[in-house]
Amino acid sequence: MMMMGETWSQLGSLIATAMFLWAMFDQSFPHHLRSLILSHTKKLTSFVYPYIQIKFPEFTGEYLKRSEAYAAIETYLSSKSSSEAKSLKAVVVKDSSQPVQLSMDENEEVTDEFEGMKVWWGVMNIPPRTQSFSFLPQMEEKRYYKLTFHKSHRETVCGKYINHVLQEGKAITVRNRQRRLFINNPSQNWGGYRSTQWSHVTFEHPASFDTLAMDSKKKEEIINDLIKFSEGKEYYAKIGKAWKRGYLLYGPPGTGKSTMIAAMANYLNYDIYDLELTTVKDNTELRRLLIETTSKSIIVIEDIDCSLDLTGQRNKKKEQEKDEEKKDPASKMAKGEEESSSKVTLSGLLNFIDGLWSACGGERIIVFTTNYVEKLDPALIRRGRMDKYIEMSYCGFEAFKVLAKNYLDVDSHELFATIDHLLEETDMTPADVAENLMPKSQNEDAETCLKKLIEAIKTAKEEATKKAEEEARLKAEKEEKEKQEASQEDVKIDESLAKDVKENVVDVVKDDKTLGNEVKENGVTA
Repeated sequence: MMMMGETWSQLGSLIATAMFLWAMFDQSFPHHLRSLILSHTKKLTSFVYPYIQIKFPEFTGEYLKRSEAYAAIETYLSSKSSSEAKSLKAVVVKDSSQPVQLSMDENEEVTDEFEGMKVWWGVMNIPPRTQSFSFLPQMEEKRYYKLTFHKSHRETVCGKYINHVLQEGKAITVRNRQRRLFINNPSQNWGGYRSTQWSHVTFEHPASFDTLAMDSKKKEEIINDLIKFSEGKEYYAKIGKAWKRGYLLYGPPGTGKSTMIAAMANYLNYDIYDLELTTVKDNTELRRLLIETTSKSIIVIEDIDCSLDLTGQRNKKKEQEKDEEKKDPASKMAKGEEESSSKVTLSGLLNFIDGLWSACGGERIIVFTTNYVEKLDPALIRRGRMDKYIEMSYCGFEAFKVLAKNYLDVDSHELFATIDHLLEETDMTPADVAENLMPKSQNEDAETCLKKLIEAIKTAKEEATKKAEEEARLKAEKEEKEKQEASQEDVKIDESLAKDVKENVVDVVKDDKTLGNEVKENGVTA
């Protein structure tokens, strides 16, 4: 027992002596001499120590900018840390469905396996050596991840494993993130502290393709197209095109264009950037906004035919305004702030969609919506810019059945046949159908709502018939009026011609009489 105590006593003395010598070495030897001694010591140790270490510091480059690699590693090791590490810490993650993420604490270590090899991950920290004054906040310590592996696995670790960890960590972050809805800020607000080009809120729209009122075959076609796009990174690189896709949603108001965008975002787990063109001053700002968007996102310009005048009509309007200003100089002063309106051009928007700047980043979907597709410039919606046209039409029977299931939880009913027949004869938007299917009180059951919908469709049919008859009557009156005006114009032309002929005849008679008188007089004189 005494021998054991003496052994521990001697071991403690050796450790204390070693720590004292290391402190003397660290404080007394010059820096360049310490570095030289340590480098030679590492070389000697490497002959008997077959392991290699790689450090991943938390902060690199700018002091306050956190390393993306460190964050990806932290996310990747989260599950292993929570199951293996004994000492854990909670990390708050913004814009994530899991706001608290567990990671291993300092001086902890976990193992990982990849393609049959074993590696070790540890978290270390470096306390600050000196205290210095700075206006910037100082870190108490510098943390870093340390990856340890056998030197025989150097090629696999450096070539495959590290890239695997970073990609998987980023993928987990994307899966766990909360989807966001962005709106562009006015450019005058871009210059402040922590100001950004985009503001966002959490995107919580519940729309999905299952609840979308549309023909099932059409929905399946759109879903397949989205899957093909999201998995097409290598394909797009192979054919030499930017990894993006354009969708044009067109149709009458109330046909579900915005709901379609929400369903696409929820299905792909993409963010949405709602671009308001009227607040963008010029093409340069438009490009800056594009650069600030992230991958895995949908860039939306709703009602593009109303956002800006991007056709040749703009030049005509400018010419008219200039003419008006020449006639009335005071009108220019009365406009005030209108001079600072958007100067985004069709060329700038086309470059945004399909030019060199569209290749900045990848995995983006650009969506235009419009109620009047015929108003858009053909160059804006040609194939290659808008790759897929989706017509959001009036409610058909297939769309009605989806709405009946959503609102009434009814798959079939004896009134369905009547509704099917009425919808074939009447144009009614899915929004109007949904409004009539929604129960307004606890006493309304499925049959009551279906009967209410039938009455609404009949009313809409009668109104459409009256409107068509009124339009036909107005058209007939207009044509009759034009005919009368044309006939009156013909009469006026005939009267004018007759008058001209009469005057010409009178003039000829007068000329003949004058000529006769002259002949007579000349003849008498002769």
